[in-house]
Amino acid sequence: MRKLLLAALLIAAPACKREHVRHVDTIEEAPRLASLVHMGDRTMAFQLVSGFHDVEANAWRWTMQKFTVNLRPPARSAQQGAVLELHLTVPPPTIEKLGSITLSASIGDAALAPETYSKAGEYTYRRDVPASALGGDSVRIDFHLDKAIPPGETDKRELGIVASSVALIAK
Repeated sequence: MRKLLLAALLIAAPACKREHVRHVDTIEEAPRLASLVHMGDRTMAFQLVSGFHDVEANAWRWTMQKFTVNLRPPARSAQQGAVLELHLTVPPPTIEKLGSITLSASIGDAALAPETYSKAGEYTYRRDVPASALGGDSVRIDFHLDKAIPPGETDKRELGIVASSVALIAK
């Protein structure tokens, strides 16, 4: 009798304590675009659309001849415009092999003035962006170099400039 009582308790116990687990589907939100992207921040790499090589020294990336980034326009920039800033380095090998290099950018139909670099060093490509180019939640910025170092025997990558950050800044 004791065995029957124990068996009945063992069978009934799980039934009494059964938890009802409710399955709920979740929707993961896409990461929010930023107005500023540091090239060493791997969480922002999704904003680097094309033309960027892997991050180096946790701080910068080589670009190709053409490279593209998506940025979030700053608040009120669709009315006031913004400033585009690309912090870059022109490495000595680029100048040694190419002599000089010219960088230009465009946002939609708005072509931004080019800048030519004939010496190695750190620079900021800074251009005013018209308000008409900054509507919406995302802005695609296309950069173009007039030339780049072609892939070689030791480095199989096309190399342009070294980028450390890119941003759209409110006026």
